[in-house]
Amino acid sequence: MDIFYPVKLLADWLTDSVFNLATKTILAEAINFFIYDTIKIFILLSVIIFIVSIIRSFLPPEKIRNILSRKNKYLGNFLAATLGIITPFCSCSAIPLFLGFVEAGVPLGVTFSFLVASPMINEVALVLLLGMFGWKIAALYIVSGLIIAILSGIIIGKLKVEDLVESFVFNNKIINSENGIKMEWKDRISYAKKYTGDIIKKVWIYILIGIGLGAWIHGYVPADFLAKYASADKWYAVPLATLTGIPLYSNAAGVIPLVSALTEKGVAMGTTLAFMMAVTGLSLPEFMILKKVMKTKLILIFAGIVGIGIISTGYLFNLVLS
Repeated sequence: MDIFYPVKLLADWLTDSVFNLATKTILAEAINFFIYDTIKIFILLSVIIFIVSIIRSFLPPEKIRNILSRKNKYLGNFLAATLGIITPFCSCSAIPLFLGFVEAGVPLGVTFSFLVASPMINEVALVLLLGMFGWKIAALYIVSGLIIAILSGIIIGKLKVEDLVESFVFNNKIINSENGIKMEWKDRISYAKKYTGDIIKKVWIYILIGIGLGAWIHGYVPADFLAKYASADKWYAVPLATLTGIPLYSNAAGVIPLVSALTEKGVAMGTTLAFMMAVTGLSLPEFMILKKVMKTKLILIFAGIVGIGIISTGYLFNLVLS
């Protein structure tokens, strides 16, 4: 059973009984989406930030830096992207690890390879794609996502955009290795609570704004929008699918049923996968959170590079699978 099923029940109860909104109306669906995703994201963020903080208290920053900051910088991008694949986080909950890498002194381009790969590719999505579409699609999904993550990180690293990251990120260094070894469990828990609270205080308003916009899109954009305007014979189908996916927040596993529905309606596989990658790798709530730790120019650079990679992959898939 879905671990967030009680949250879904709460959202349904608030929508139907407290707000007295007619079931299945557009407004009710938008409000329900907002309540459910707000509670879910805050739970995920709080739990994951807390767990990551505990793990960080054991890891000397030198060790993290040495693993990902190899003399061969491209190896660092590959390792970070691979780490992203095996960490089952959505785009918003991957950000605490991204911050941890920066604070540990990992090169910015390498951390972006992780930030792209973590939400875009995960093992649940791989299994679902394998079961629904076979090994060819599943393999293309993994390889293309990995390439996008690695190339995005390499390009951002070459642009030397460290000045576009807020100074507090670099100043907020992880505790040193000596303290990490000597800390008692109560100290680790205290540290994790404080760090979690600090991050939530910094990003909560951005999360609400992002989910609010996503809820509006979710409720008021017709379900058949992509099927109608992004059919296989439309040259603009892939860019349109990519742009449509950005305001919609979900993890890869959550959006795959929609991918299946779109393909059944005649949308080309490359177009639907571009849509899925945009939903998971370029989510609006992620941008809202990132706005607190980096300047708008860097967010646009990040979104542009990843977006071009996704669009290129969509066209390639359509060409290969046509």
